[in-house]
Amino acid sequence: MSTADIVLAGARGHGRWHLENIRRLQDKGIVRLAGICELTPLEAAELPEGLGTPEQSADLGALLDATGARIAVICTPIPTHTDLALEAARRGAHILLEKPPAPSYAEFRRMADGVAAAGVVCQIGFQSLGSHAVPAIRRLIAEGAIGEISGIGGAGAWARPESYYRRAPWAGKRRLHGVDVIDGALTNPLAHAVATGLALSGSTRAEDVTGIRTELLRANDIESDDTSCVRVTTAQGRPVTVAATLCAEHPGDPYVLVHGSRGRITFWYKQDRVLLQRAGHGPEEFEYGSTDLLENLVDHLTDGTDLLVPPDETGAFMKVVEAIRTAPDPAPLPRDAWHLVDDRRVVPGVDGLVAASADTLALFSELGVPWAPPREVST
Repeated sequence: MSTADIVLAGARGHGRWHLENIRRLQDKGIVRLAGICELTPLEAAELPEGLGTPEQSADLGALLDATGARIAVICTPIPTHTDLALEAARRGAHILLEKPPAPSYAEFRRMADGVAAAGVVCQIGFQSLGSHAVPAIRRLIAEGAIGEISGIGGAGAWARPESYYRRAPWAGKRRLHGVDVIDGALTNPLAHAVATGLALSGSTRAEDVTGIRTELLRANDIESDDTSCVRVTTAQGRPVTVAATLCAEHPGDPYVLVHGSRGRITFWYKQDRVLLQRAGHGPEEFEYGSTDLLENLVDHLTDGTDLLVPPDETGAFMKVVEAIRTAPDPAPLPRDAWHLVDDRRVVPGVDGLVAASADTLALFSELGVPWAPPREVST
């Protein structure tokens, strides 16, 4: 098998994870890091050992021309995703595009249609969808292991310091210089909860979504939401409700919960861990492996292995992004609804609230929270 040359656009921040992953695959002889696209070149100390000395440039197109790289991994600010993906596609490079793929549905379609027209393929970086637990849970659902599915809930209780929103000019923004960003809890840090819930529901494409309700709030002094929930109604009749906060008291692993008439399935997607609880059986716990999305992209190009997360399989997620984009700006929580713990704003009781939402498929306004919005916003 030949080694695939790769260019990484965006090697700092979350891009460091991609650097380490590329190094891992390079050690296996699957890929070679040919170039890094950064506005400020990386110092030698910023490169993981064993990656060699890749060519560096602030111009992705020029870098692809110079290296002839077959794959571009794009991990740059959200508003740049579409233009950079199209730049790579025009040069015949296949793409691994970090989530969220775009800040609006129009930009998503421009990207997906442009990539398809260029004859290259694109993998969207929802790593949770590479978990082997996803098809396993789908099989359990199809076999009727927990009866009729009434809906799917997602819960994410994370914490981010105030400095998190100062890490980049676009952090915590809905728009920057008139351009959509939509960097909120549900669309970026806890986007996997939304995408994974939709995947387990069997509602991944844009046409699978029939309605969306959002409740967007913020404790931090930002534009975007940091405590929010969404309910997606689907053509299959399986609602997907996700509640998320970056202001947790005791942060924990996010999860997705499948509700059935005779049981439930809990999936902690960062751990690839599944708990099956059903009538007439004791609880059963399973741990699964995961397929790396870059490795899957290389396998697709090499031997035709099915691509795990092509753009159209994230169309339903992008409908959620669009609903959040067009919703009224997130409402600030009352000052007495949060307090400071070191450098982060904490909302007392929000951990239990997020869990209750997943458990009951209810939105904040339906759970009797005093600071919840008085009415839902529907799209």
